[in-house]
Amino acid sequence: MGGLTHDEEFDRQLQTLLDKGYPALAGIGVEEFTRLIEPLRELLPRAVSAVATGQDPIPFLIVVRGSLVPTVAAVERFEVRGKAGWSDMADEIDSYKPIDGVDVPLGPAYLVVDVDTGKDTLNVRPNDALPMITGAGRTPLTTDEGVALVTQLPEVLTDRNCFQALGSRADNKRVPSFWISKGAPRLGWCWAGNPHTWLGAGSAAGRYGAA
Repeated sequence: MGGLTHDEEFDRQLQTLLDKGYPALAGIGVEEFTRLIEPLRELLPRAVSAVATGQDPIPFLIVVRGSLVPTVAAVERFEVRGKAGWSDMADEIDSYKPIDGVDVPLGPAYLVVDVDTGKDTLNVRPNDALPMITGAGRTPLTTDEGVALVTQLPEVLTDRNCFQALGSRADNKRVPSFWISKGAPRLGWCWAGNPHTWLGAGSAAGRYGAA
């Protein structure tokens, strides 16, 4: 990530969260918020050892769970080309939970490693992309992890490809998706049975939590 060491990248991501007002969104002070995140630093050596040597990998992300910082509020802190994020899922987003086989660490925050936006799954139906991901020994991104990705690396939506979070589902056929809409970054949804040339299936190598 820009030639930074893992410690430096951790510092950058933590500062991004502070700059975007995450402590206030969580209803706690800056010091308390920082204390929740800092234990994850100790996991970096073990976590990043799982990173594959692919082209332009995203080694790790700090993921803040929606139970600590509300998802829609976090999305509204996105910024791509000077435009703030938005979502039309405020009334339903809390009903989306990790699917079977996606084990999210306990605690308010954790690390997700070796993140990919799913270029190889462009124009593949989400229903078909999921077994491709799991068959490769990887795990689909959740909504919280998609939020973390766009928060920390907003350029993925313009320099790579937009993506879907197949790891979070509700009792419907919708898949949370992240893309540029009306010129701004958006969290919306697309049907699980429909392919899109511009939406890949986001995935990661694994998750690591301090709790």
